[in-house]
Amino acid sequence: MGESVSDDVRTVFLDRMGVVADRFQLEAFDAVDRGEHVVVSAPTGSGKTLVAEYAVEMAIARRRRAFYTAPLKALSNQKFRDLTARYGVGRVGLLTGDVAIDGDAPVVVMTTEVLRNMIYAGSSALNDLDVVVLDEVHFLQDAYRGPVWEEVIIHLPERIRLVCLSATVGNADQLADWMTTVRGTTSVVVETTRPVELHDHHLVADRTDDRLRLLPTFVDGVANRDAVKLDEAGMAARWRGRGHARRGAGPSGARRLATPGRVETIELLADRQMLPAIFFIFSRNQCSEAAATCVAAGISLIGDEERDAIRGILSDRLGGMSADDLAALGSTDFEQQLMAGVAPHHAGLVPPFKEVVERCFAQGLLKVVFATETLAVGVNMPARTVVIERITKYNGDHHVTLTPAEFTQLTGRAGRRGIDTVGHEVVLWSPFVRFEQVAALAASRQFDLRSVFRPTYNMVANLVARHERERARELMTMSFAQYQRDGEVVRLQTMLARRKERLAEATSQAQSPYGDIDDYRRNLDDGMPAVNDVEAAIAGLRPGDVIHAVVGPYRGPVAVVATAHRSSGLRLSVITAAGRLSTLSSRDFPSPPVVAGSVVLPGQFSPHRKDFRTEVGRRIKSAKVAPAGSRRARQRTAAHELAHPVLEDPDLRQRLRAAADADRRAAEVAELAARIDDRRSSLGNDFDAVVALLTERGLIAAGEWALTADGQILAGLFHESDLLLVEALRRGIFDGVEPAEVAAIAASVVYEYRGPDDPPPVVMPSVAVRERVAALDALSVDLAALERRYGLATHRSPDAGFAAAAFAWCAGADLAEVVGSEEMAGGDVVRNLRQVIDLCQQLADVAPLAATRRAASEAVSLASRGIISQSVGVGEGANDADSAQ
Repeated sequence: MGESVSDDVRTVFLDRMGVVADRFQLEAFDAVDRGEHVVVSAPTGSGKTLVAEYAVEMAIARRRRAFYTAPLKALSNQKFRDLTARYGVGRVGLLTGDVAIDGDAPVVVMTTEVLRNMIYAGSSALNDLDVVVLDEVHFLQDAYRGPVWEEVIIHLPERIRLVCLSATVGNADQLADWMTTVRGTTSVVVETTRPVELHDHHLVADRTDDRLRLLPTFVDGVANRDAVKLDEAGMAARWRGRGHARRGAGPSGARRLATPGRVETIELLADRQMLPAIFFIFSRNQCSEAAATCVAAGISLIGDEERDAIRGILSDRLGGMSADDLAALGSTDFEQQLMAGVAPHHAGLVPPFKEVVERCFAQGLLKVVFATETLAVGVNMPARTVVIERITKYNGDHHVTLTPAEFTQLTGRAGRRGIDTVGHEVVLWSPFVRFEQVAALAASRQFDLRSVFRPTYNMVANLVARHERERARELMTMSFAQYQRDGEVVRLQTMLARRKERLAEATSQAQSPYGDIDDYRRNLDDGMPAVNDVEAAIAGLRPGDVIHAVVGPYRGPVAVVATAHRSSGLRLSVITAAGRLSTLSSRDFPSPPVVAGSVVLPGQFSPHRKDFRTEVGRRIKSAKVAPAGSRRARQRTAAHELAHPVLEDPDLRQRLRAAADADRRAAEVAELAARIDDRRSSLGNDFDAVVALLTERGLIAAGEWALTADGQILAGLFHESDLLLVEALRRGIFDGVEPAEVAAIAASVVYEYRGPDDPPPVVMPSVAVRERVAALDALSVDLAALERRYGLATHRSPDAGFAAAAFAWCAGADLAEVVGSEEMAGGDVVRNLRQVIDLCQQLADVAPLAATRRAASEAVSLASRGIISQSVGVGEGANDADSAQ
């Protein structure tokens, strides 16, 4: 397309959008016009989406197609609505796995996984494709889903251009350089200035004189000294209050500080014209409780006109739901909260409720939303102020501090472009976090993308099907992960050179003119066990063996749950009698470990779950375990009794210290060399291990580079537990059962309990489901052992916690029955059912037996009713979940 045509398209596009493009947007437009790939790194709300929409406009002008991908179904749904409003019904499609609307349209919005699946299937939909937008490309560092982005970038046909949108990251140049290497010229456009200036605040409740103190986090670019002093005064008061000093003692000026309450915080924000606000609370229960507290306190933030508009949205979105379903979902309380101008927003809400909140907030009808962090990467809901209650959150296993990436994502919602001149970020004071930590996090506005790419079973199966062996292995080394590791190798090699110099210096200092210093040291230590002896003993241990070990402050029996081969040696995963999971190496044992007893590990192998670890600890305590033998004393002969010539050396003590230092430096050199080797070859080694495992299981033909019939099933299954599902199909676990039972078994694969407490007891809906899930559990244990043998990460174990709910829903139970019986939030029920539907759809396509395919298809039909079908187009993706804590 000629330059004048591009200029015409750009002029019409900007006029229709009603905006004046910024500098970085114009730079990106120019790159699109040149036919280059583009990486745009800019703050949330800065307008980087305009670049993507311009690329779509250019594709349409070329009479070609455009795909717009997003990481979450909620984002895909919103973009589908936005583009449909612009181009018209039928001109924009939506593909999210569980919904397909106008898939042949000129513009199609989809989740990134859908595009990946199209690429592997060789879909004809790619034939006239001109451009692909990868929104939120920084998701490539997501632990589970991240590799999908790299698969798309590597395997998408080279003629198709990419427009990648990312939050502000520190290594956008590195990402663009990698893309240039694997795809061709890629321009990088970086914007670091926020469209709306952000003011950082720290809010403290000073109970000494009963007032709230809203302090700037920074003064003249550094942490506010007044805030530091106030925080120190609060710490002094807490220290004195705990009796660690004499009554009346302690620093003068100690103050009683507390975390501000939600109601008083809202009142302060309202007084200072800082509403509307989003309160980020990392617990869905606390989000709902906060909204209820506001209603109980009599807060009223909106007028009659806003309430009438909210009623209209409620009628439009919830009018088709039954009274029983609405009652089960607590719609009365929900409506009362909306009428007060507040609302919760989290994964526990059913999608129609979430959409009501989103529409009301976007239209300015709500003044406060209490949300989990999923909102930060979800729909477009900017506010004047973002309040972060605490900078720590529960990650499903323990509490962790927010990363700079997460903090930046949250605060990116502060400040509405075109409405606010200033946005505000407020972090509430906490007795568990010092102010300096808050200031350091607020100052960290950028973060580096780190690839988590790894070969999965499905990925390798598709590479086998599409490429020769050497090309397939080469594609592994084309990943962003390998690109980053190659750069890391240069840094490590520099470190290695310096460590070798220091080793040589220490070795020289240890030389004695009187004799062999190393021979003398060997005589001193001849009673110590060889490392190889310890390694051999560890290699002989089996899951369930009980040995004696030291784990931190704990000394006593531990149960072996797994062994794994690593480049640095064997690793032993153990659980203590207190239920703590730890990893040990040969260095943790002064002598070879001896089996002192044994326990039977619980059926579902999931050592990262609290209930599993607690049960193992209980079994250790009740097992017959032999006491630890007395440790053999190290037999050392006094130096004066050794007839060795180096004893004549007057500098022997210094030389021995230098020799010990040389040993330490030699270990450092060996470790660095191993790290370099690991970074050079780890992805290739993982690829080879996956290939070997799949060959052993008969999914890749032995002696050939080709998939077997079962391997072809693996290539068509896109799921976290792909190999487990293929093996389950091979063993007939899904065969010969009713459709509702297929759904229940599928639920055991897709569901994962995420709460901080022990999960509720599992209820099996039928004998057949109980037997099939037991077979699935046993299969999972076998596969995990195989994965450990090959040095691969183990898959997630099945969890039957949702099996009864899936069965009941497919059997015709209404939402009230399912929610009530499972003690599960409506949003969780909907999200998990939609994941069950997605898996059953795949089973209906790939199951070997026609009867099983029919049963899986019928399960999809039975589950796609009521609120599930009503939620299509507004729901979440598999990872759109948050903590129920």
